Amino acid sequence: MSKVLVPIANGNEDIEAITIIDVLRRGGVDVTVASIHESKHIVMAHGTKLEADVVLTDVADQIFDAVVLAGGMPGAEHLRDCALLIDMLEKHDIQDALLAAICASPAVVFGTHGFVVDKQATCYPGFEKGLIGAEYIANEPVVMDGNILTGKGPAAAMVFSLTVLGNLKGYDAAKNVADGLLC
Repeated sequence: MSKVLVPIANGNEDIEAITIIDVLRRGGVDVTVASIHESKHIVMAHGTKLEADVVLTDVADQIFDAVVLAGGMPGAEHLRDCALLIDMLEKHDIQDALLAAICASPAVVFGTHGFVVDKQATCYPGFEKGLIGAEYIANEPVVMDGNILTGKGPAAAMVFSLTVLGNLKGYDAAKNVADGLLC
C-alpha cells in the first residue's frame, strides 16, 4: 500500500487539504496527516477545524512514497518555515519520492527551497515569481516534471489529487475514484 504524508499548518487552504486527504484515502492510499505545529488541532484558511493524525515530529524518521502540500496563506508560509519539513522534503527528493504542492506552496515552499530548479511548474497566479529557477506554466491546472507535481489552486484540487493518486496507484485506480466522485 502506498504511504503518503500530508503535512498541514494553520492557514492552509481548506478545499485543497481536505480534497487531497479524501481522494487519496478513497483510492486506498495510507495517508498520514501531520501537523507541523505542536498541536494536532489546525484551523484552516477559511475557518475549518481539522485534527491531524500526528504531529510531524512523530513521523520525522519515516519514508513515504509521496509528500503532498496544500497551499493557502499563511499556511504555505508556515510550511516553508518548518525546518523539519524541509529536511524531510530533501530526504524524500533524494529517494525520488513524489513531491507535490498546490496553490501558493509550489512557489512559497518548493521555489524558496530549490525543488523546482530546472523544472516546469505551476502555482496560484501572482506567486509565479516564487518559482525560482522553474519554467512557469500558466495555462495548465497540473504540471508534472520528474518527481515534482504542482497544481494551480483550489479549483484544481480534484484533478491535482487524482493525479497524485494516479502516479501512486495507476490510471485505473484514479479513474475508479474519479468515476465514483462523478468527475
